[in-house]
Parts: sequence; C-alpha cells; structure tokens
Amino acid sequence: MNALNRFADPFYCIMRLVVGLMFACHGLDKIFGVFGGKPAEGQLMVVGGWIEISCGFLVALGLITRIAAFIASGEMAVAFFMMHAKGNIIPYVNKGELAVVYCFVFFYIFLRGPGSFSIDAMIGRGKSAAPATP
Repeated sequence: MNALNRFADPFYCIMRLVVGLMFACHGLDKIFGVFGGKPAEGQLMVVGGWIEISCGFLVALGLITRIAAFIASGEMAVAFFMMHAKGNIIPYVNKGELAVVYCFVFFYIFLRGPGSFSIDAMIGRGKSAAPATP
C-alpha cells in the first residue's frame, strides 16, 4: 500500500470544493458581474450562468454531486462546441482549454461521486451499497 493513499480522499474532496467554487465564480461573473465582468447578454449565456452558479455550489458542498457534476460537464461540452469550436477545433487555438478541462474534471467527479467529506455522504446518498455477504 502506498503511504500517500491516505491523503487521496481528503485531497479529492478539497479538489471538488475548489473546482466547484471556481465554477460558481464564473457563473456569478456572468450573471451579476461581481468579479469585474459585465453581466451576460443573451438567454443562452444567462442560463449557462445560472447552471454554473447552482452546479458549482452543489459540487463544492457535495450535495446531489453526481447529478450536478453531470449537468456541469454537459454544459461545458456544449460551451466548447457552440462557442469555442466555431473557428477551430483545437482548444489551445480557440481559447477553449478551460471549458475542456472543466468538462473532463466534472465528468470525473460524476464517475467518482461525492467522496467521504460531503453532504451526500453525511445523509447516506453518496455511500455505495454494502457488499452482499454469502
């Protein structure tokens, strides 16, 4: 057993918290312009901003984590293909790197689940089923 394995779950939960809060910040900037940006114009951007706020905070807290992460991952895939990939499919060229990274990180969170340090785990939603005893 690797000595660093004991830090894997706490660090995963810290990563989930940071990624969720950063994602929510993008939504707060789109909707309210709180970080120096201008509020978004257009219905699609406003809907995206609200998805970022709600899913970001849900993922950060670990509440209905899998559903929120799946929606956030899908939103980032849509954002990449609708906004960034119009001119060029290469993320570095079309400035879509962050959308791609968020898409894959949220999909990983969707697959892995909330982790031990989450509201889902506290209320029992995030726990896997106990193995059947023979």
